[in-house]
Formats: sequence, C-alpha cells, structure tokens
Amino acid sequence: MTSGTSNTAIKSGINPDAAGFGVYVHWPFCASKCPYCDFNSHVRHGGVDEAGFLASYLREIDNTAARTGRRVTTSVFFGGGTPSLMSPATVAAIIERIDRHWPIAPQAEITLEANPSSVEAGRFAGYRTAGVNRVSMGVQSLSDEILRTLGRLHSAAEARSAIEIAQRTFDRYSFDLIYARPGQTVDAWLDELAQAISLTSDHLSLYQLTIENGTPFAALHASGKLRMPDDHAADDLYEATQQMTAAAGLHGYEISNHARPGGESRHNLLYWRYGEYAGIGAGAHGRLVIGEKRLATQAERNPEAWRARVESQGDGLLETETLSPAEQVDEALLMGLRLSEGLSLDRLVELGGLAPRGRALGRLTFQGMLDAAGPGRIKASAKGRMVLNELVRQLSEDLTPV
Repeated sequence: MTSGTSNTAIKSGINPDAAGFGVYVHWPFCASKCPYCDFNSHVRHGGVDEAGFLASYLREIDNTAARTGRRVTTSVFFGGGTPSLMSPATVAAIIERIDRHWPIAPQAEITLEANPSSVEAGRFAGYRTAGVNRVSMGVQSLSDEILRTLGRLHSAAEARSAIEIAQRTFDRYSFDLIYARPGQTVDAWLDELAQAISLTSDHLSLYQLTIENGTPFAALHASGKLRMPDDHAADDLYEATQQMTAAAGLHGYEISNHARPGGESRHNLLYWRYGEYAGIGAGAHGRLVIGEKRLATQAERNPEAWRARVESQGDGLLETETLSPAEQVDEALLMGLRLSEGLSLDRLVELGGLAPRGRALGRLTFQGMLDAAGPGRIKASAKGRMVLNELVRQLSEDLTPV
C-alpha cells in the first residue's frame, strides 16, 4: 500500500501487520544464466527430471507441514529460476499438496514467475487451470539492444506478446524492468518507463541494476569494462521513477514496487510485514513460527544435493536457526521500513519485547530520515530510503525492553 492508503486501511479495520501465512516454492532451473544474476538458478542442458523433482517437492511439503501443523495459506509464490519452465501439471500437483496440508484461502494470491521466452498461450491457460491467478514476468527491458546486454533470451517483441497473453489469461499480472544501467540517461529511461506503464495493469516492479559478487557483471565492473551510474545519477533516476509512476497512479508502496490501490503483491507484503512462510525447494528460505519460537530455515542450494537430502531426511534443510528477540526486531525493521506504510512499534514489542525508544528515533525523525505513518507507526522518508541499512543499524542499536 502507499502511504496515502495505509491510514485508510487501518481505519477500515484491515490490520496491515496481520501478515498471514505464505508458501514460497523455488524452481531453481533456467534456460541460461543472466550475467547480473546471483539468484539460486542453475542450467541443465541435459534436461531436468521434472517428475523426480516433483516427488521431492511433495515430500518436503509433507514434512514441513508435519512440523508446522495446520495453517491457512493466504499466498503462494512460485519463484526461481524460471518456474514457467515447469509443466502446468507439476504446478497443479504442488498447489494441491499445499492445499491438503495448509488450506488455501478462497481469496489467496497464487503467483508464478515467468520469462517471456518461455511463455505461450496454452501454457498460461494451463497455469490458470492449475490454480495460478497472477503472473510476474521478468521483462527487464523493452529494448532489444539492452536485452542483449543483460543476457536475456527474449526480444522486446516477445516481451510485449507475453504481456498481451497475460492480459487475456489472468485478472492480475506484473512485470519487472531493470534501470540505472550503464550509460542510461533520465530521458531514455522515462521514455522506456512510459511504454511500460502503457502495458501494465495494476503492478510494476522497477529494480536498479546492482553489481552482485561472483557474477560476470561483477568481473566486468572490477576490470573497468562496465561503468555504473554514480550515486547522484542513480538518485536522479530513482526520483524520476517515483514521479512518473505516481503520476500514473502506480504508487511506490515499496522501494522497488509500484501498484494501483489493491494491486500490491500480497505475497511480497507478507515478507515485508514480517509474516510466516514456508520455503520449499532448493535454496528456499523460510520463517516459521513453531511453538514459542520463530525459526529461520535455509535449504541446500544445489538442486541435486537438495533432492538427495529430501530423499534421506524428508526435507532439504541445511540450517534451522531460532531467532532471538533482537534478531526478529532487526529483521522486522529492515523489512517494514521498505514499505511506504511503515511498521508499528507495537508490532516490534509483540515480536521481541523491544522497540527503539531512545535518542535514535527522535534524532532520525529530526534529520528527516523517518516520518510518522499514523499513531505508533514509523516509516522511512524518501531521504531515509536512500540509506535504509544505516537507518536500521541506528534503530537496532537503540532498542529498549518494553
């Protein structure tokens, strides 16, 4: 939600901190690896044993549900990798198994990520029949030249075609663009963004290109062959983005995500509101509340090693860590301050019996880094969003038992 709609939501009786329970399903395979990507994605030129992996997904869901007990699922998200490389039958089987253990609410959001190069009408119709009601497409650019630079397999025409298929097939869809690219000017970006807005429905994700360690782009950047916009240029691009999307009614409800009222990604809101979610699949993370503990889970990243773990122990988990009250509050701050609705200080007390009550809260407010977002709520200002990690650090150091 935008800052303008959050107070309306609170007055209408909707608690923005009642995040719900979600399931994240990670499909780790891609047709190729993009040079900027550090996600847990893997290329298997010899093909993927989809039936074998499906059996492992179902077993991990069974095993996880045995630990959590019954929940009502408010959102499911198929991420990757490239989930649109999965057959609709595989997606349907996973949704059915989730619903068996964690009944899916009637109005639940079920999203599947798709790459335009793997989209065709019959496949999208199959996903809809399987239970998917929203797709999120990795378009990244509407320029063929830029798509080649980014290592994408699809063309701008294929991207437009995929968007048109999504429009015909689903009530809700979104797509991503990457900006703050090498050599990009504000005018060139705004031209591309205007095209994107003309194609969108109720949601648009706009990410600044970042250099991630271990990627080909990182090596090029280190050698001086890839020159990124400096901080001033990146800030100008960000501000221009906020202005154009807001003027189009696509308000920035999160740092990189824009939506019309009601079009926000409910699953991502669950993350940012620090809700509970099960992570299923290779490399998936989770946050589960079991008994009086909030657990952070992390699965084996390598798909084949993950599958072997599931076969031997019932799940692919490498780590299950009990989060301390301070760690929970720290995570909730980091997530909640990304949202224009902000977060409730009472929510922090509920999580860990701690809240920033000392000098940092007043100092950051005086400096224009924090704003009030309603009674007992704080949010990062436009200025504060630019230094979010520093904001969280200072607030975390100021936590006081309540």
